[in-house]
Amino acid sequence: MNEIQLKLCDIQGRLFELSADNNYGSANFIKTFMTSEVAKALDSKYNRMQWAGEEYLLEELVAISGDKITSEGEVYSKNILYWMGYLYRYWHYYTQEDSSKIYKQAPVGTMKRNYLMFHTMAPELAIEDLKEISGQTK
Repeated sequence: MNEIQLKLCDIQGRLFELSADNNYGSANFIKTFMTSEVAKALDSKYNRMQWAGEEYLLEELVAISGDKITSEGEVYSKNILYWMGYLYRYWHYYTQEDSSKIYKQAPVGTMKRNYLMFHTMAPELAIEDLKEISGQTK
């Protein structure tokens, strides 16, 4: 993992935290983001979005998602949100899978349920465990 990739993991973690500051329902926000064109742009080998901060990414997501992002639903703690955002981006770099495929393997409910066990693990171990859980549920 290079320095730029780790910085993008941090930016995505802060983006997820920013969703709480805006009182967006977390489950809906995360699903919308992970299946969005914004996430797809971050998955690219090179895209201008990779040079944007979390505030700009949120503006882009809200602009293209319209009424999909709402304040309905539980707003998770910033610790959980940061970990989810960081780990989802790390997962992309670790496996080269795109965000929508990652989300199918580890939807928000799975991530939230396993946060307490996995948030202190090395990201690679957490990802491998989440992939294993995904395989058991199919």
